[in-house]
Order: sequence, then C-alpha cells, then structure tokens
Amino acid sequence: MAKDLFANLDLNLLRTFIILNQERNMRKASERLFVSQPAISKALQRLRDHFDDELFVKTHHGLRATQKATQLAEAIAPILDDLSSAVNHSSKFSPSQLDGVIKIAISPYFLSGIASPFLSKVRIEAPNVQIHLLNWSKTTLQDLVNGDVHIGMNYGISHAPKEVIQKHMVADRFKAYVRKEHPYEKDHVEFQDGVEFEIATLIAADWNSNLSHAEKMLKMRGFQPNVVFRSELPSAVIDVVKNSDILFPGSKYLNLDAHPGLRALDILFGNTEVNTDINAFYHFKHRNNPTTQWLRTMLSDILNK
Repeated sequence: MAKDLFANLDLNLLRTFIILNQERNMRKASERLFVSQPAISKALQRLRDHFDDELFVKTHHGLRATQKATQLAEAIAPILDDLSSAVNHSSKFSPSQLDGVIKIAISPYFLSGIASPFLSKVRIEAPNVQIHLLNWSKTTLQDLVNGDVHIGMNYGISHAPKEVIQKHMVADRFKAYVRKEHPYEKDHVEFQDGVEFEIATLIAADWNSNLSHAEKMLKMRGFQPNVVFRSELPSAVIDVVKNSDILFPGSKYLNLDAHPGLRALDILFGNTEVNTDINAFYHFKHRNNPTTQWLRTMLSDILNK
C-alpha cells in the first residue's frame, strides 16, 4: 500500500514550498512570509524529509527546483489559490476597509490619461489605500508573477507567462498627431500616406519594444515606414512633434485632441479605423480576488468614459 503523504503533513509547509518555488531565494521567501531565514531552512528540511527529495538545489543564481518540486508546484498551487479565494470570499468585500500600498503597472500610451480620474475614484472608494501607478517596464510581467505588482494594463502580449491572465477591457482607437501648422491638409491619413511622413513612436515595453505598431501594420501591407524618433516618454514625443513635421500615431487615451500645439488626424485603412485591444493583466491566483476585480472594474469604467 502506498504511503499516505498527506495524512501527517503540516499544511503550513505547503505555503512555504509554494513561496520558495516562486522566489527561488531563501531571503526573499523569508521576507514574504515574515519569518527568519533559519525558519525557512528548517521548513525546507522538513519538506525534503517528507517528500524524500531535495526539492530545491543551491546554485550561483539562487535555488533550482528539482523535477519532483516542479510537479508538486504545478499540482498544489491551483488548489491553494482556490482555498485562499474561498477563505477571502467568506467575508463581504468593502474597498473602504483596504489599506497599505497597491501597485499598478500601466502602458505609457494611457498612463497619464487615466491617472487623475483613477486616483480621484480610489480616494472616494478606498481612502486608506496608497496607489503606486508604475510605467509598464521590462520586468512588469515577472513582477506580476512574483506578486510585486497587483494588476497591470497594456495592449495584448503574446509572450506573457502562463501564470498571468489577460482580460480584455476596451478597444483603443489610434489617431495620428502632427503640429498645428503642419502642411498636410487632410483630416485623415490612409496607410499609404504613412510613407510620406517621418514618424515618431512611443516605446511600450513588451508590446512594441523593437517594432512599433505603426511599423508592423505598414510593413504587413508592403510599405516601408520611416521612423526617426523613439522614446519611452510621451512628453518627449509630443515636444518633437510640435517642433517638426514628424507624425506620431498615438492612443486616444493620451488625450492629445485638445492639445493647443497639435492637430489630430484619423488613421484609416480603407474605411476602417485602426484599433487595438487594451487588456488587464493579473496573476491567475488573483482571478477571483475581490480587490483585483474591484481595480479592474474601476480601470475599465474610466477607459469606457
């Protein structure tokens, strides 16, 4: 008869095991669990004895999971997440009872456009919360996996880790922006017109780090774009466009239509406007988390307004 490993297992060890698997670092695991590193070492030894496996092996870069540890993590993590959600749902959720810091990573294409209305809404519904709105960076996807960022907002990302859920929020409408006195006289640009302009693009990590959306779409249709300026800062792109004949394809959530130094042009492919989806990003374990759902709903409401 097979040994019953569950019968005499301290379930607190499973949480330590999952955190170790996520962090692959004893110090970081101890910080997340608010215990000492010797306590983590002792718990790991108990886990090793229980499962008769090393589970995690020390390397120069931290801990490496054994095959047994990887199999256990894949099986146990979803169960613990469901248990956490069940316990958290046992009491009624109220944003007004939240406190501490909530970190949200947002693409530069719409960070500045939603910051003020989002903060105003949070201060009404959750006055004790401190919001950190972060620019989406190269580490954001891993930060979501590690729990360092609660929720993110960006365009669709094909290489997101399997632990991260992408949930559609709204379709963004792109426009082209040129300086107020630009010699181009039409109120719209077709794709074939794009090759007539020098183009500036806003860099959004994980979405267009190497190739902008405008470049992709032009190249797909056989046109060669002339991109002359890239920046992670919307203010830098806007300043360049205001003082040159460069064109900038940007999100409507940058709120540039009323900018005194710019003129907005519709971007058309035939009679179709150029749109792309905006998604919410969060860890799979937070899929039923009331705080996550509250944040996603607020962000979605602001985008839809």
